[in-house]
Amino acid sequence: MREPRLGDDIDDFCVRCKRIMNHAIVSVVNGEPAKVRCRTCHNDHDFRHEQAPPPKVDLRKQALFNEALKRINPSAVLEPVTVAGVEIDVSELTVDEAAPGLEAETAGDPVPAGKPQPKPRKAAPKAANPRGRKSAK
Repeated sequence: MREPRLGDDIDDFCVRCKRIMNHAIVSVVNGEPAKVRCRTCHNDHDFRHEQAPPPKVDLRKQALFNEALKRINPSAVLEPVTVAGVEIDVSELTVDEAAPGLEAETAGDPVPAGKPQPKPRKAAPKAANPRGRKSAK
């Protein structure tokens, strides 16, 4: 197969379209495409070899949620999450060391100390028709 040249068509994962789309080669380094431009959305990005980026799942947040859920209802704990071959065990993390502010929210306080409580809104009075007639709808 010949070396890729500028302007050649190539398939790659587009970070804006979130799909494998048709791209044009924008730059070549050492005989391999370095940057490509999506022919659908015209976004320039690094050549990704048709591989999607890893998911942005916060496993630590899921583990903390499971810990808080276990304190409220032990039978409703979710299963450990496995993403990209990494599994987080909830028993390893404690709420005290991971998120100290979480205790105030789970201790029964209706509103955490740092968040103000919203004020109820009053309904605006309806304006009376100055001529005393019914308005046409």
